[in-house]
Amino acid sequence: MANRHTIILMQTSPNRATRTFMDFESVTQAMDGICALYERKLKELNPAIRNLSYDITDLYNFIDGLADMSALVYDSSIHAYLPHDRQWIKQKTLQHLRKLAH
Repeated sequence: MANRHTIILMQTSPNRATRTFMDFESVTQAMDGICALYERKLKELNPAIRNLSYDITDLYNFIDGLADMSALVYDSSIHAYLPHDRQWIKQKTLQHLRKLAH
């Protein structure tokens, strides 16, 4: 699954104009991108703090706080993108962060 093209669809607020997407070459890169998005938000909210830290609950709260987030992951066996919900994204970010920790 690591080398499958992944598109993250998201909407940051109830306003439909906030719909956007992020495009990645793999699920791993997509999870990195979601973490980086959260880290940028943390820095934006806490500009005076140099070393920010967070745990998985904080990241989950960020993901749940978005109006919408889902993933489309390319499956070459059917030549199509498979949709995944925010619960799947949360599971994958946890797995990704666990791998980084070891």
